[in-house]
Amino acid sequence: MNLPPSEDSRIRVLIADDDPPFLRSLEQLIGRQPELAVVGVAGDGLEAIELVERLDPDAVVLDLHMPLLDGVSATARLRRDHPSLCLIALTGDAAPELHRAVRDAGADDVLLKTELVEGLLERLTTAGAF
Repeated sequence: MNLPPSEDSRIRVLIADDDPPFLRSLEQLIGRQPELAVVGVAGDGLEAIELVERLDPDAVVLDLHMPLLDGVSATARLRRDHPSLCLIALTGDAAPELHRAVRDAGADDVLLKTELVEGLLERLTTAGAF
Protein backbone atom coordinates (compact mmCIF):
# COMPACT_ATOMS: atom_id res chain seq x y z
CA MET A 1 0.00 0.00 0.00
CA ASN A 2 1.42 3.41 -1.02
CA LEU A 3 0.79 6.11 1.55
CA PRO A 4 1.32 9.77 0.71
CA PRO A 5 4.64 11.12 1.97
CA SER A 6 4.49 12.59 5.44
CA GLU A 7 4.59 16.36 5.81
CA ASP A 8 8.22 16.11 6.98
CA SER A 9 9.42 14.08 3.99
CA ARG A 10 7.91 16.27 1.27
CA ILE A 11 10.10 18.57 -0.80
CA ARG A 12 9.46 22.13 0.40
CA VAL A 13 8.98 24.56 -2.50
CA LEU A 14 8.89 28.35 -2.61
CA ILE A 15 7.41 30.00 -5.73
CA ALA A 16 8.18 33.53 -6.95
CA ASP A 17 6.33 35.18 -9.83
CA ASP A 18 4.79 38.64 -10.28
CA ASP A 19 1.74 37.38 -12.20
CA PRO A 20 -0.90 36.57 -9.52
CA PRO A 21 -3.09 34.27 -11.68
CA PHE A 22 -0.04 32.32 -12.88
CA LEU A 23 1.31 32.17 -9.32
CA ARG A 24 -1.98 30.75 -7.99
CA SER A 25 -2.13 28.17 -10.78
CA LEU A 26 1.44 27.09 -10.16
CA GLU A 27 0.83 26.88 -6.43
CA GLN A 28 -2.20 24.64 -7.02
CA LEU A 29 -0.32 22.46 -9.51
CA ILE A 30 2.63 21.90 -7.19
CA GLY A 31 0.39 21.52 -4.15
CA ARG A 32 -1.45 18.59 -5.77
CA GLN A 33 1.75 16.54 -5.94
CA PRO A 34 2.01 14.27 -2.89
CA GLU A 35 5.80 14.54 -2.70
CA LEU A 36 5.81 18.37 -2.86
CA ALA A 37 4.66 21.09 -0.45
CA VAL A 38 4.40 24.79 -1.29
CA VAL A 39 5.73 26.58 1.79
CA GLY A 40 5.58 30.13 0.45
CA VAL A 41 4.89 32.42 -2.47
CA ALA A 42 6.57 35.70 -3.41
CA GLY A 43 5.62 38.41 -5.89
CA ASP A 44 9.14 39.70 -6.52
CA GLY A 45 12.80 38.73 -6.19
CA LEU A 46 13.43 40.55 -2.90
CA GLU A 47 10.47 38.90 -1.25
CA ALA A 48 11.70 35.52 -2.53
CA ILE A 49 15.08 36.04 -0.85
CA GLU A 50 13.42 37.12 2.42
CA LEU A 51 11.12 34.10 2.40
CA VAL A 52 13.98 31.68 1.68
CA GLU A 53 15.76 33.01 4.77
CA ARG A 54 12.64 32.58 6.88
CA LEU A 55 11.13 29.37 5.49
CA ASP A 56 14.22 27.35 4.47
CA PRO A 57 12.71 25.58 1.41
CA ASP A 58 14.40 22.76 -0.49
CA ALA A 59 13.63 24.32 -3.87
CA VAL A 60 12.72 27.70 -5.34
CA VAL A 61 10.88 28.20 -8.60
CA LEU A 62 11.28 31.76 -9.80
CA ASP A 63 10.26 33.87 -12.73
CA LEU A 64 13.07 35.74 -14.47
CA HIS A 65 11.16 38.98 -15.09
CA MET A 66 10.03 40.32 -11.71
CA PRO A 67 9.98 43.77 -10.10
CA LEU A 68 12.41 45.01 -7.43
CA LEU A 69 14.92 42.25 -8.14
CA ASP A 70 14.91 40.18 -11.32
CA GLY A 71 15.19 36.42 -11.33
CA VAL A 72 18.80 36.34 -12.53
CA SER A 73 19.97 38.59 -9.66
CA ALA A 74 17.81 36.72 -7.13
CA THR A 75 19.24 33.41 -8.37
CA ALA A 76 22.82 34.64 -7.97
CA ARG A 77 22.19 35.78 -4.41
CA LEU A 78 20.29 32.63 -3.45
CA ARG A 79 23.02 30.40 -4.92
CA ARG A 80 25.70 32.35 -3.03
CA ASP A 81 23.86 32.18 0.29
CA HIS A 82 22.30 28.72 -0.11
CA PRO A 83 24.59 26.56 -2.26
CA SER A 84 22.54 23.36 -1.87
CA LEU A 85 19.17 24.96 -2.69
CA CYS A 86 17.49 23.67 -5.87
CA LEU A 87 16.84 26.74 -8.07
CA ILE A 88 14.56 26.44 -11.08
CA ALA A 89 14.04 29.46 -13.30
CA LEU A 90 10.82 29.95 -15.25
CA THR A 91 10.42 32.28 -18.18
CA GLY A 92 8.26 32.97 -21.17
CA ASP A 93 11.36 34.40 -22.87
CA ALA A 94 13.10 31.96 -25.21
CA ALA A 95 16.24 34.14 -25.53
CA PRO A 96 19.28 31.83 -25.18
CA GLU A 97 21.38 34.62 -23.64
CA LEU A 98 18.88 35.01 -20.79
CA HIS A 99 18.89 31.27 -20.16
CA ARG A 100 22.69 31.28 -20.19
CA ALA A 101 22.79 34.23 -17.75
CA VAL A 102 20.54 32.54 -15.19
CA ARG A 103 22.45 29.26 -15.49
CA ASP A 104 25.68 31.17 -14.96
CA ALA A 105 24.07 32.80 -11.91
CA GLY A 106 23.46 29.34 -10.45
CA ALA A 107 20.09 28.02 -11.65
CA ASP A 108 19.88 24.25 -11.72
CA ASP A 109 17.44 24.40 -14.60
CA VAL A 110 15.62 26.87 -16.86
CA LEU A 111 12.15 26.01 -18.07
CA LEU A 112 9.94 27.83 -20.51
CA LYS A 113 6.50 28.53 -19.12
CA THR A 114 5.07 26.84 -22.21
CA GLU A 115 6.81 23.59 -21.16
CA LEU A 116 5.98 24.08 -17.53
CA VAL A 117 3.87 21.23 -16.29
CA GLU A 118 5.88 18.26 -17.45
CA GLY A 119 9.37 19.70 -16.97
CA LEU A 120 8.78 21.44 -13.66
CA LEU A 121 7.17 18.54 -11.85
CA GLU A 122 9.88 16.17 -13.06
CA ARG A 123 12.62 18.56 -11.91
CA LEU A 124 11.07 19.35 -8.52
CA THR A 125 10.56 15.71 -7.60
CA THR A 126 14.33 15.27 -7.87
CA ALA A 127 15.06 18.33 -5.70
CA GLY A 128 15.49 16.14 -2.64
CA ALA A 129 18.55 14.58 -4.30
CA PHE A 130 20.53 17.83 -3.96
